[in-house]
Amino acid sequence: MTEEQQTNAEALCAEVEAQFLRLQEERKPLERQWELNLSFVRGNQYCTLASGEITVSEKTYDWEQRRVFNHIAPIIDTRLSKLSRIRPALAVRAASGADGDRAAARLSSSILSAVQEECDLDGVMSEATAWSEICGTAFYKVAWNPEGGAEVGRTENGRAVREGNIAVCALSPFEIYPASPTEESLENQPMLIHASVVSVGRIAEMYGVELEGRDISEFRLPATAGTGAAHVKCNTGSNYELVLERYMRPSSKEPEGRLTIVAGGRLLFDGALPYRNGADGSAAYPFVKQTALNTAGSFFGTSVVERLIPLQRAYNAVKNRKHEYLNRISMGTVAVEDGSVDVDDLAEGGLAPGKVIIYRQGGTPPEMLTLGAVPEEFWKEEESLLSEFTRISGTGDLSENADSFAGITSATGLQLIIDQDDARLNTAYQSLKRAAKSIGRQILRLFKQFATDVRLLKYSEGGNTELICFKGSDIAGDDVVLDADTDLNMTPAQRRAVIFELMDRGLLSDGEGKMSDGVKKKILSILGYQSLAEMIAAQNGGENNGN
Repeated sequence: MTEEQQTNAEALCAEVEAQFLRLQEERKPLERQWELNLSFVRGNQYCTLASGEITVSEKTYDWEQRRVFNHIAPIIDTRLSKLSRIRPALAVRAASGADGDRAAARLSSSILSAVQEECDLDGVMSEATAWSEICGTAFYKVAWNPEGGAEVGRTENGRAVREGNIAVCALSPFEIYPASPTEESLENQPMLIHASVVSVGRIAEMYGVELEGRDISEFRLPATAGTGAAHVKCNTGSNYELVLERYMRPSSKEPEGRLTIVAGGRLLFDGALPYRNGADGSAAYPFVKQTALNTAGSFFGTSVVERLIPLQRAYNAVKNRKHEYLNRISMGTVAVEDGSVDVDDLAEGGLAPGKVIIYRQGGTPPEMLTLGAVPEEFWKEEESLLSEFTRISGTGDLSENADSFAGITSATGLQLIIDQDDARLNTAYQSLKRAAKSIGRQILRLFKQFATDVRLLKYSEGGNTELICFKGSDIAGDDVVLDADTDLNMTPAQRRAVIFELMDRGLLSDGEGKMSDGVKKKILSILGYQSLAEMIAAQNGGENNGN
């Protein structure tokens, strides 16, 4: 590298690092709110935001109770459980009714089915949904991993050469820094930075650059959202470095976009965006955004935890004050005349049963103050706060709110109540489904770009394991949709009821009233009897061979 190139590289590194520090400082209030959300979900609920930092409030009195009655965590668990019903069973819609278009759509659908299993897309989406529910926003990174896939050869030094494969991972909102916090669309962001902590060994392996490594302290690395762990500072020792990936959208100045990667003051990569994952083969960001609640005029979404925090504080206060009142009633509050008894002895042992109290002759003996019962206002406020938890979070428990619909006896009426209860989650449902379809489109476009040689993929369909042989040029369409059986927000019991009703009405049978073996296997698979479907398929195959 010439001296001029070295100078340009150093200037580019300084530019990217300066942009990162500026964006980090601009969104500091947002990050602190996310940290507060994580703390409340975990159960650290006596912290608050003060002067842009999270502080822990102290007790006013030593005897003050500071217990936590965490209702936010089970609400998040309920929302995640309901959102888990939507899981991607991706398919591709044919461009037309022509045989070629239909065959291309079936091939693309098979590729998506195979990649979903290999990438564990279900688990990745569960992790991302946990982040979006707690912090309001989560991201997916869809990239091409040259070290994935089957081995196709070896280099001179014996290192395996692989055919490459798709890699999909979930990212927390702490890792993505957009240029414009008011631009809602990720695709319209002029620039964004992905910051991550990577081991120096991995950096040397990927980019061929040796770095010393350091103790990372300026970048906060959150723990896994699914554990409810608090957002902690990254203190990884001396074998890690902060890697900044700056993505710039294609523009008149940069028609192919630009990707600049820096770490430890060294330039690791600078060039055009590597992936043709946009519409019509254009370059685009390899990220997909998912939100819990959309916020108008903001890139990042909002979490229901933010709305529940004031309510949780009020509930903790009411419960603790009520318990303090109960303690006063049960333990007793003693009134004594000054100088009539040994106050230290009385304070230490209290009025134990059978205790002999010696008081000054002529003085007034100690007496218990009558406090009465717990005021009714405590109970009313507690019930009111509990009902507000349900209204604000959009999640309800039918067993707890049975009095509200005691007069409803029909199954249709109860189903309408369930549907209304789930309607509050529709925003999160739609965001999750949009993310799944966007991931599917990017997967197909990356295969089309990088799968230049013939390759095999294995997937399951109708209880059978199938193999597909294809090249990237065979992928003609990427109009990804969700299968009808996963596009509905149904519980397993509701799904079974719909299938049985379709069977009773004869909608799954042919003109002669018979049901094909393929339909039978599909129904058994949906009902959870996959092994039975495979046994029937094997039995039918044996009978056909015998004939």
